[in-house]
Amino acid sequence: MSSIILKDITIDGICRDVLIRAGLIEKIEPSGSSVLWDIAGDVEIMDCSGKVAIPGFVNMHVHAAMSLMRGLGEDMVFNDWITKIWDVEKNIDSEYVYWATKVACIEMIRTGTTTFNDHYWYFDASVRAAREMGLRIATGYEIMDKGSLAEAERQKLQCQEKTAKYLASPSEMHLYQLAFHAIYSVSEEMMIWAAEFARKHKINLHIHLSETRKEVEDCKAAHGGLSPVEYLDRLGILSDNIIAAHTLWLSPNDVRLLGERGVNCVHNVNSNTKLASGYRFLYKELKDAGANVCLGTDGCASSNNLDMLEVMKTSALFQKAWRDDPSALPLPELMDMATLNGAKALGIQSGRLVEGAVADINIVDTDNTFFLSNSPFLANLVYSAHSDCIDSVICAGRFVMRNRQIPEEKEILTQAKRVLAKIA
Repeated sequence: MSSIILKDITIDGICRDVLIRAGLIEKIEPSGSSVLWDIAGDVEIMDCSGKVAIPGFVNMHVHAAMSLMRGLGEDMVFNDWITKIWDVEKNIDSEYVYWATKVACIEMIRTGTTTFNDHYWYFDASVRAAREMGLRIATGYEIMDKGSLAEAERQKLQCQEKTAKYLASPSEMHLYQLAFHAIYSVSEEMMIWAAEFARKHKINLHIHLSETRKEVEDCKAAHGGLSPVEYLDRLGILSDNIIAAHTLWLSPNDVRLLGERGVNCVHNVNSNTKLASGYRFLYKELKDAGANVCLGTDGCASSNNLDMLEVMKTSALFQKAWRDDPSALPLPELMDMATLNGAKALGIQSGRLVEGAVADINIVDTDNTFFLSNSPFLANLVYSAHSDCIDSVICAGRFVMRNRQIPEEKEILTQAKRVLAKIA
C-alpha cells in the first residue's frame, strides 16, 4: 500500500498537510510541513488547495442489493410494499446481489460513504463486491424463518458454518455480524437463539425494530401489551451489540430501555417518511437516555438513493419542524450521527480526522456557488451543497474515487443491466 500526502487541505478551518500510511492518518501538521517528511516507497501526492477534509460517512442501515429495485413499490403502504419486495426477492441469486451491491458501492462512494452496515441475503456476494470496490462492509448471516421450524433449523446450521468460516479469517474491511429481520418475520425461539449466538461470538446483531405503528399495535396484541422494545427486552435480547434500525414508534419506557441497554439506534428518515411510517424520531430523548444514535439510508426500494448527505439534511429539517425548534439538531451532532457514532457501533477507529485514526476521508471541493458565503463550512455542506461536491474519497488509506472517477464503473453498469432481468 502506497502512502498518500494531502497537501494544503483544510481540516476544522486550518490548512494542513496530512500523511496517510498503512491505512492510518499518521501525521496532521501545518501546511508546508510535508517537504520535511522522510518517506520511503511509493507516495501519492494530491494538491488539495481549496478543498476540505471531512470523515467518511458510515451508513448504518442499508440493503445494498436493492439498488436495482428503485421504484418497484411506489405510493404503497408499508405492508403492501414489503409483501411486493419479498415477492421480487424470490428471484434474486448471488450473481444478482454481487452486481447490485457493486452498483450501490458506486453510489455510496460518489456520495462519501466509506463504511456501510448491510442487511441482505447472499451476503458472501456482498462482501466480495465491497472488497473489490474498496469499501468497508459490516454484514453477515441473515435470519428470517417466518415461523417455520424446518427453516429455522436449516438457518441455524448454515449460520454456524458461515460464522465459523468468517471468524476464522477476520478482515478489517469486513466486519462480520448477524442479522434477523424483525419480530413479525422471525420466531421467538429463533430471535433468542440469534441473540445468544451473537453474544457468544462477540459480534453485532442487526435488526429492524419499531418501524411502524402497526408493528407496535400487533406486538401489544400478541404479547400482553408489550411494545416491540419491551418484548425484546423481556427476551433478554437488547444490549449494546444490537443495531436497531428505525426505532421510530417509541414510548418513554422504550426510550429508557434502549438507553439503559446501550442500543445503537439508526434513524432512516427518507425511507420512513416516503413509506409514511412516521417522522417523529426521538433523537434527543434517545441520546439523553444513553442510546448511540446513528444515521442510515435504508435500501433503494424505499429510500431510492444512498446519499448520506441528503439523509443528514432531511433528518435535521424534520427534527426542527416537528419539534418547532430550529436548534433541535445542531450541526456537530448531526455530523457525529453520520460518522463517529456509526464507527463506534461497529468498533472501528474512524469518524474523526486525528492522528492514529483509520484513514476514511472525504475531500470536498469548495470551488462552487454553495461555499461562497462566509458561513460555517458544515452549514454550507449540509444545507446548501449536494454530494457532487465530494471530489475524492479515501477508504482505509486508499483512493476509491479521485477527481470523481471510479474505476470500472461502465462495466459494472453493463453487468447490472444484464442481471436486472432476474427481477423483471
